[in-house]
Amino acid sequence: MKIALMDSGIGLLAATAAVRRLRPDADLVLSLDPDGMPWGPRTTEDLTERAVAVAEAAAAHRPEALIVGCNTATVHALPTLRSLLEPGIPVIGTVPAIKPAAAGGGPVAIWATPATTGSPYQRDLIRDFAGGVPVTEVPCWGLAEAVEHADETAIDAAVAAAAALTPEDVTTVVLGCTHYELVADRIRAAVQRPGRPPLVLHGSAGAVAAQALRRIGAGPAPGSAVLGSVTVLLSGRPGGLPAPALAYAEGRLLRAVSPAS
Repeated sequence: MKIALMDSGIGLLAATAAVRRLRPDADLVLSLDPDGMPWGPRTTEDLTERAVAVAEAAAAHRPEALIVGCNTATVHALPTLRSLLEPGIPVIGTVPAIKPAAAGGGPVAIWATPATTGSPYQRDLIRDFAGGVPVTEVPCWGLAEAVEHADETAIDAAVAAAAALTPEDVTTVVLGCTHYELVADRIRAAVQRPGRPPLVLHGSAGAVAAQALRRIGAGPAPGSAVLGSVTVLLSGRPGGLPAPALAYAEGRLLRAVSPAS
């Protein structure tokens, strides 16, 4: 089994680690775009062009599925990627977990990039899936960039700033950017209020990994004794995990990297 994941940077680590835990035997292809990152400030046309190039680099390795491990790329490029690669390679996007978060009754906060916060895309998801639950959109200035570079000071500052914008009665936080899942514990510590019930965090990595397996007709096998290879592509070139990836448990899980073939 071979599963590919793509993103501009290390935001794909959360979904990659989820796939690794479900299927340790799966070969993984990680296609990043250091030459074009970050994707967030780009126009839809420019971002889609970068995403297509990264996806095609991954597709050349003939994976059975491709996970778009980036909320922004899912919003802007998923239809194009699917039209290019499906049905030969199923393409799985990453959508904020608003529906399961709202099922808990709320109030809910959605932490997302400033570009996504207040966007028609996110507002549509809230309208369609929040079911009348109180929802606060929280812009997280600089958090994705700080996580990308494993800048501890900047991470702490960005988390604190977003926590200050989060209402005190929030019971659930949706992590609306894949980078945020890498610092989930810090977010929980910053938002948890004394005397309140334990905060619930909703990321997308586990659901995306499970959906990828379903799309290829495979099930979980977490007890597999065989460890699949990890191939890293950097803007289409063979490479290794960026150094900041190893600052996170999800990156260290993938420490054994094989050269691209």
